[in-house]
Amino acid sequence: MTTAPVHRPARTPARHTVLGAGPAGTALARELAGRGHDVRLVDRRGTGPAIEGVTRFAADVSTPDGARTAVSGAAVVHHCVNVGYHLQLEVMPLVQKAVVAAAEEAGARLVVLDTLYPYGETHGAVMTEDTPWRATTGKGLMRAELDARYLAAHAEGRVRVVLGRSADFFGPGVLNSTLGGAVFPAALTGEEVLGIGDIDLPHSYTYIRDVVRGLATLAGHPDADGRVWHLPTAPALTTRQIFAMIEERTGRPLRIATVPEPRPFGPFDEVFMAEYAELFYQHTEGQTVDSSAIQKAYGLVPTPFADALDETLAWYRGLAAAR
Repeated sequence: MTTAPVHRPARTPARHTVLGAGPAGTALARELAGRGHDVRLVDRRGTGPAIEGVTRFAADVSTPDGARTAVSGAAVVHHCVNVGYHLQLEVMPLVQKAVVAAAEEAGARLVVLDTLYPYGETHGAVMTEDTPWRATTGKGLMRAELDARYLAAHAEGRVRVVLGRSADFFGPGVLNSTLGGAVFPAALTGEEVLGIGDIDLPHSYTYIRDVVRGLATLAGHPDADGRVWHLPTAPALTTRQIFAMIEERTGRPLRIATVPEPRPFGPFDEVFMAEYAELFYQHTEGQTVDSSAIQKAYGLVPTPFADALDETLAWYRGLAAAR
């Protein structure tokens, strides 16, 4: 006797909603779509270049109604929202409150892209996930308070949360970074390249593709919840060493101008630098991130710095050609 096959409807992939369409959010949406997820990418406008497998959506997630609408139907919510430094103290707590409540209501897990600011000044000590939070600046204290609230919401059983911390971004699509629009375009044209603070100190930079690989991996592992993880970050080099690697790839010496103290430069205007001044310590002491925990737990090896620079320079060459 032959048994007729049982036809079951195809499973609809779980939706991942990415909040924030900046470089990290956009790259993450692309990464998640590439992994076969149904992806919604949210910002205030809901516009931008089409990304295969990604639906753009307009919402203001600093409001309860906007956040609720944005995360409706999501299994996983990725919080990659950021705002201008002059708005952070006011807006970021509003975003957190609205997003946590919306994720709780939707029954969604929450993956948060985080910064190193809660650690504060480390005086050059290597940062691990066990490094004490000793922030003294306004933005550092704000970030530490938000992170404590995320972890408390998880501990209380309100919403499952995991935090992924990154050093300064660099890579394709990243312009407003200390290793971004103030460096690569000038390196390609022979103009003045700006180095911030003491460029002979070690300084960790996290490659944008490793940022999103890390976040996407944490999203796929519920066992990662309830704690902070450092996203995959290559061993720290000095910024001067990085500049030398760029010189090798461009075939021309860099005209380096250092910025030893907070002042406007390159893509960073007076408004930005006035707000960033309290965080300038990151460039006057060593900043070394240890991401071995995520590597041991999930096999996430950071992209070799040489390969990351090759890809970044290729992207900036393409950007210049398009202009």
